[in-house]
Amino acid sequence: MSAYAAVARPPRTLTEKEVTLLLRVTGAHKEGFRDHCLYSLALASGLREHELVALNIGDIFNERGRARRHVMLTVFKGSRRHPSPQEIVLADAVRAKLEKLLRLKRAQGHDVGPQAPLFLSRKGLRLSTRQVRHGFAVWQERAGLERHLNFHCTRHTACTGVYRRTKDIRLTQRFARQRSIDSTVIYTHPSDDELVRVTQDLPC
Repeated sequence: MSAYAAVARPPRTLTEKEVTLLLRVTGAHKEGFRDHCLYSLALASGLREHELVALNIGDIFNERGRARRHVMLTVFKGSRRHPSPQEIVLADAVRAKLEKLLRLKRAQGHDVGPQAPLFLSRKGLRLSTRQVRHGFAVWQERAGLERHLNFHCTRHTACTGVYRRTKDIRLTQRFARQRSIDSTVIYTHPSDDELVRVTQDLPC
Protein backbone atom coordinates (compact mmCIF):
# COMPACT_ATOMS: atom_id res chain seq x y z
CA MET A 1 0.00 0.00 0.00
CA SER A 2 1.35 3.41 -0.94
CA ALA A 3 1.83 6.27 1.51
CA TYR A 4 -0.88 8.18 -0.33
CA ALA A 5 -3.37 5.36 0.18
CA ALA A 6 -2.69 5.55 3.91
CA VAL A 7 -3.65 9.23 3.93
CA ALA A 8 -7.11 8.30 2.64
CA ARG A 9 -7.75 6.52 5.94
CA PRO A 10 -6.69 8.87 8.72
CA PRO A 11 -6.02 7.43 12.18
CA ARG A 12 -8.67 7.79 14.84
CA THR A 13 -7.80 10.61 17.20
CA LEU A 14 -9.29 12.33 20.22
CA THR A 15 -10.81 15.74 19.64
CA GLU A 16 -9.65 18.69 21.74
CA LYS A 17 -12.93 18.51 23.65
CA GLU A 18 -12.45 14.80 24.37
CA VAL A 19 -8.90 15.41 25.59
CA THR A 20 -10.16 18.17 27.88
CA LEU A 21 -12.93 15.98 29.30
CA LEU A 22 -10.60 13.03 29.82
CA LEU A 23 -7.92 15.05 31.60
CA ARG A 24 -10.50 16.94 33.63
CA VAL A 25 -12.19 13.83 35.01
CA THR A 26 -8.92 12.05 35.83
CA GLY A 27 -7.48 15.20 37.38
CA ALA A 28 -10.55 15.71 39.56
CA HIS A 29 -10.30 12.30 41.28
CA LYS A 30 -7.56 11.41 43.73
CA GLU A 31 -7.69 7.84 42.44
CA GLY A 32 -7.33 9.10 38.90
CA PHE A 33 -4.15 11.16 39.23
CA ARG A 34 -1.86 8.32 38.15
CA ASP A 35 -3.91 7.92 34.97
CA HIS A 36 -4.09 11.69 34.56
CA CYS A 37 -0.28 11.75 34.45
CA LEU A 38 -0.19 8.68 32.19
CA TYR A 39 -2.56 10.24 29.66
CA SER A 40 -0.85 13.64 29.80
CA LEU A 41 2.49 11.99 29.13
CA ALA A 42 1.07 9.91 26.29
CA LEU A 43 -0.64 12.90 24.66
CA ALA A 44 2.49 15.04 24.93
CA SER A 45 5.01 12.44 23.77
CA GLY A 46 3.25 9.93 21.55
CA LEU A 47 4.56 7.06 23.67
CA ARG A 48 2.96 3.67 23.10
CA GLU A 49 1.37 1.80 26.00
CA HIS A 50 4.20 -0.74 26.31
CA GLU A 51 6.73 2.10 26.32
CA LEU A 52 4.83 3.92 29.07
CA VAL A 53 4.54 0.96 31.43
CA ALA A 54 8.24 0.13 30.94
CA LEU A 55 9.32 3.51 32.31
CA ASN A 56 11.25 3.55 35.58
CA ILE A 57 11.73 6.42 38.01
CA GLY A 58 15.32 6.86 36.87
CA ASP A 59 14.27 7.20 33.24
CA ILE A 60 12.31 10.37 34.02
CA PHE A 61 13.85 11.93 37.13
CA ASN A 62 17.32 13.03 38.11
CA GLU A 63 18.77 12.40 41.57
CA ARG A 64 17.10 15.58 42.89
CA GLY A 65 13.64 14.40 41.90
CA ARG A 66 13.31 16.79 38.98
CA ALA A 67 11.81 15.51 35.75
CA ARG A 68 14.18 15.69 32.82
CA ARG A 69 13.27 17.64 29.70
CA HIS A 70 15.12 15.15 27.47
CA VAL A 71 14.33 11.51 28.26
CA MET A 72 16.15 8.55 26.74
CA LEU A 73 14.02 5.46 26.10
CA THR A 74 15.57 2.01 26.23
CA VAL A 75 12.28 0.12 25.72
CA PHE A 76 10.39 1.08 22.57
CA LYS A 77 8.93 -0.46 19.41
CA GLY A 78 11.73 -2.34 17.68
CA SER A 79 14.22 -1.88 20.54
CA ARG A 80 15.26 -5.54 20.39
CA ARG A 81 16.38 -5.13 16.78
CA HIS A 82 17.61 -1.55 17.15
CA PRO A 83 18.74 -1.16 20.79
CA SER A 84 20.11 2.38 20.48
CA PRO A 85 18.15 4.61 22.92
CA GLN A 86 15.51 6.93 21.51
CA GLU A 87 14.95 10.45 22.82
CA ILE A 88 11.68 12.16 23.69
CA VAL A 89 11.21 15.73 24.90
CA LEU A 90 8.80 16.47 27.76
CA ALA A 91 6.71 19.62 27.97
CA ASP A 92 7.07 21.65 31.16
CA ALA A 93 3.42 21.06 32.10
CA VAL A 94 3.91 17.29 31.92
CA ARG A 95 7.13 17.47 33.90
CA ALA A 96 5.32 19.36 36.67
CA LYS A 97 2.60 16.69 36.84
CA LEU A 98 5.15 13.89 36.96
CA GLU A 99 7.05 15.63 39.76
CA LYS A 100 3.80 15.84 41.73
CA LEU A 101 3.22 12.13 41.08
CA LEU A 102 6.70 11.36 42.42
CA ARG A 103 6.01 13.36 45.59
CA LEU A 104 2.76 11.44 46.11
CA LYS A 105 4.52 8.10 45.60
CA ARG A 106 7.16 9.08 48.14
CA ALA A 107 4.51 10.22 50.65
CA GLN A 108 2.67 6.91 50.23
CA GLY A 109 5.83 4.97 51.01
CA HIS A 110 6.41 3.55 47.54
CA ASP A 111 9.88 2.76 46.28
CA VAL A 112 11.14 5.77 44.33
CA GLY A 113 14.57 4.37 43.49
CA PRO A 114 15.90 4.65 39.94
CA GLN A 115 14.81 1.11 38.99
CA ALA A 116 11.32 1.37 40.50
CA PRO A 117 8.37 1.47 38.07
CA LEU A 118 6.98 4.91 37.34
CA PHE A 119 3.39 3.74 37.04
CA LEU A 120 2.05 1.29 39.62
CA SER A 121 -1.12 -0.76 39.86
CA ARG A 122 -3.31 -0.60 42.96
CA LYS A 123 -1.42 -3.64 44.23
CA GLY A 124 1.86 -1.78 44.01
CA LEU A 125 3.12 -3.71 40.98
CA ARG A 126 4.21 -2.36 37.62
CA LEU A 127 1.16 -1.31 35.64
CA SER A 128 0.41 -3.67 32.75
CA THR A 129 -0.69 -2.76 29.23
CA ARG A 130 -3.94 -4.62 29.86
CA GLN A 131 -4.62 -2.44 32.90
CA VAL A 132 -3.84 0.67 30.85
CA ARG A 133 -6.38 -0.35 28.21
CA HIS A 134 -9.04 -1.21 30.79
CA GLY A 135 -8.53 2.04 32.70
CA PHE A 136 -8.72 4.07 29.50
CA ALA A 137 -12.10 2.53 28.68
CA VAL A 138 -13.40 3.22 32.20
CA TRP A 139 -12.28 6.87 32.21
CA GLN A 140 -13.76 7.50 28.78
CA GLU A 141 -17.12 6.37 30.14
CA ARG A 142 -16.76 8.50 33.27
CA ALA A 143 -15.82 11.49 31.15
CA GLY A 144 -19.02 11.07 29.15
CA LEU A 145 -17.32 10.54 25.81
CA GLU A 146 -19.86 9.58 23.17
CA ARG A 147 -17.50 7.17 21.45
CA HIS A 148 -14.90 4.76 22.76
CA LEU A 149 -11.40 4.59 21.34
CA ASN A 150 -8.48 2.33 22.16
CA PHE A 151 -5.47 3.68 24.01
CA HIS A 152 -3.31 3.83 20.89
CA CYS A 153 -5.41 6.79 19.77
CA THR A 154 -3.41 8.92 22.23
CA ARG A 155 -0.32 8.38 20.08
CA HIS A 156 -2.23 9.22 16.91
CA THR A 157 -3.64 12.32 18.62
CA ALA A 158 -0.18 13.51 19.65
CA CYS A 159 1.47 12.92 16.27
CA THR A 160 -1.42 14.41 14.32
CA GLY A 161 -1.33 17.42 16.62
CA VAL A 162 2.37 18.01 15.95
CA TYR A 163 1.84 17.93 12.20
CA ARG A 164 -1.20 20.22 12.26
CA ARG A 165 0.63 22.75 14.40
CA THR A 166 3.82 22.74 12.34
CA LYS A 167 3.02 21.33 8.87
CA ASP A 168 6.53 19.87 9.12
CA ILE A 169 6.52 16.18 8.24
CA ARG A 170 10.20 15.73 9.17
CA LEU A 171 9.61 17.18 12.62
CA THR A 172 6.56 14.94 13.00
CA GLN A 173 8.64 11.93 11.93
CA ARG A 174 11.21 12.73 14.60
CA PHE A 175 8.51 13.25 17.23
CA ALA A 176 6.88 9.94 16.29
CA ARG A 177 10.30 8.21 16.29
CA GLN A 178 9.55 6.52 12.97
CA ARG A 179 12.36 5.21 10.77
CA SER A 180 10.42 5.64 7.52
CA ILE A 181 8.65 8.83 6.57
CA ASP A 182 6.07 6.67 4.76
CA SER A 183 4.78 5.75 8.21
CA THR A 184 4.45 9.42 9.13
CA VAL A 185 2.36 10.41 6.11
CA ILE A 186 -0.74 9.06 7.87
CA TYR A 187 -0.64 12.09 10.19
CA THR A 188 -0.85 14.61 7.34
CA HIS A 189 -4.55 14.06 6.64
CA PRO A 190 -6.26 17.48 6.58
CA SER A 191 -8.98 18.19 9.11
CA ASP A 192 -12.50 19.29 8.19
CA ASP A 193 -11.78 22.73 9.66
CA GLU A 194 -8.71 23.12 7.45
CA LEU A 195 -10.77 22.23 4.38
CA VAL A 196 -13.40 24.82 5.33
CA ARG A 197 -10.75 27.53 5.83
CA VAL A 198 -9.04 26.93 2.50
CA THR A 199 -12.32 26.95 0.55
CA GLN A 200 -13.14 30.34 2.02
CA ASP A 201 -9.92 31.73 0.56
CA LEU A 202 -10.54 30.54 -2.99
CA PRO A 203 -11.37 33.21 -5.58
CA CYS A 204 -15.02 33.06 -6.53
